[in-house]
Amino acid sequence: MKELILNDGHKIPIIGFGTYKSKKQGGIESVVAALANGYRLIDTAAKYKNEKAVGQGIKLSGVPREKIVVTTKLWRENLGYEKAKTAFGASLNKLGLEYIDLYLIHWPANARNYKNWQKTNADTWRAMEELQAQGKIKSIGVSNFWQEHLEALFQTANVMPVINQIEFHPGYWQPELTEFCKKQGIVVESWSPLARGQVFGNELLESIANKHNKSVAQICLRWVIQHKVVVIPKSTTPKRIEENIDVFDFELSAKEMEQINALPEMGFSGELPDIWPDKV
Repeated sequence: MKELILNDGHKIPIIGFGTYKSKKQGGIESVVAALANGYRLIDTAAKYKNEKAVGQGIKLSGVPREKIVVTTKLWRENLGYEKAKTAFGASLNKLGLEYIDLYLIHWPANARNYKNWQKTNADTWRAMEELQAQGKIKSIGVSNFWQEHLEALFQTANVMPVINQIEFHPGYWQPELTEFCKKQGIVVESWSPLARGQVFGNELLESIANKHNKSVAQICLRWVIQHKVVVIPKSTTPKRIEENIDVFDFELSAKEMEQINALPEMGFSGELPDIWPDKV
């Protein structure tokens, strides 16, 4: 499994397993299946309400804990120093683990939701830095942060974020933000790599898939990986779980990469970090 080195020296697999909407027994079984198929990065979040199932799946898999990179995230209603520490403790307890490999701020505080959003993010980050210093978290990062949120965080941070997990897929891949993160030594991680299913039926992607004798999903995941971006496809179907990790035996040409880069907008979630759909 190809890995990227984070700016704190820890490593992360370039492809992992997303668990959004995977709950209860189905969630447990999908994590077990993912680990059996070679995934070593498991991504969850407090908001997904499946941390308990994910933790049980990890235990049942038989894969040694130290070989798995476990990510979970702090939901936006729990931003702030004290709330962040309490929420982290709840996540750790639900997962049934002694430490988290990667803990992310799921969405940044913003001007619409907080009078002093910069301080809220800074206080949250300070709590995470302390938890990291205590050995409860190995690496800390962010999710859905724009450049303005990152630059504000840099003003007070003692530890640089290792990752920014953002919406990144054919039809919406935020190239300017991606480039900014890379220049800062921050690894970019893709969520929704299949554009909410909008990639299926796309003529260009289908033609490239036929050429390589791969599925459209595999083409999209390979495209993300060739951008040196971590990708976390989700599925509860054993066949797709197996298929999604089978992307290392072919390579997209420079022309194919450019063609996919140039696809018109599709599959955009509509979710933006400066406009939360529900106020806290």
